[in-house]
Amino acid sequence: MQIDLSGKRVLVTGGNSGLGEAIVRAFAAEGARVAINYVTHPEAAQAIVDDIVKAGGEAIAVEADISDPQAVETMFATVDKAWGGLDVLVNNAGIDGKRALSWEADVDAWRKVVEINLGGAFLCAREALKGMTARKAGVIINISSVHEVIAWSGYSDYAASKAGVSMMSKTLAQEAGPYGVRVLCIAPGAIATPINANVWKDPAGLKDLLTKIPIGRIGKPEDIAGMAVVLASDVAGYVTATTVFVDGGMTDFPEFMHGG
Repeated sequence: MQIDLSGKRVLVTGGNSGLGEAIVRAFAAEGARVAINYVTHPEAAQAIVDDIVKAGGEAIAVEADISDPQAVETMFATVDKAWGGLDVLVNNAGIDGKRALSWEADVDAWRKVVEINLGGAFLCAREALKGMTARKAGVIINISSVHEVIAWSGYSDYAASKAGVSMMSKTLAQEAGPYGVRVLCIAPGAIATPINANVWKDPAGLKDLLTKIPIGRIGKPEDIAGMAVVLASDVAGYVTATTVFVDGGMTDFPEFMHGG
């Protein structure tokens, strides 16, 4: 069995850092052409492009606020102009927001999380599906979270947005399946990225975190990136309308390991 993504046209949102960067590099390593979306730190996106090109690959950087419909349309037009279409979309861009109990939450801040995590994923999927359904081929991978099924006190906006991404993905898969397009989610658990370094770099925080992970280690960005590559390939050609949890068993209720 061999994964072959040579020449595939891939767009990764939020692709200039963390999980997004790992996903970009994994696709490029398999021969795909990768468009790296960013909204801040263009120098980071360009550095990744330079690395890929230097290694003999093909990549471009495209700026867009994914919560802005016009910016999303422009981004897809740029990719279309460069490569004539898109084979794979990875909706990775998202934010956690600030912790606040629901009755203390700032309404505008709450809405922003949902607009980016759920609304942005929809806007990008919408544009991608226009071309994919016409060509009767394509894959959309939405990065959700274990918090699509695990409640997270203080982050009702984030949990709601990720649960929404899951059901949106199932609905889009149902709509697009007859056109040969697959839509699914990857739900990461605790992954060591800069965004949560304050937890996993703190000995006490890491110790507590590991009690929630039966496999006994925090995840690496490459754990998610590798799964994204597999799910985008023909190896997973019969997989759609579902969430693949890459969480070390976090959703397996580790509190019950030692009895009920």
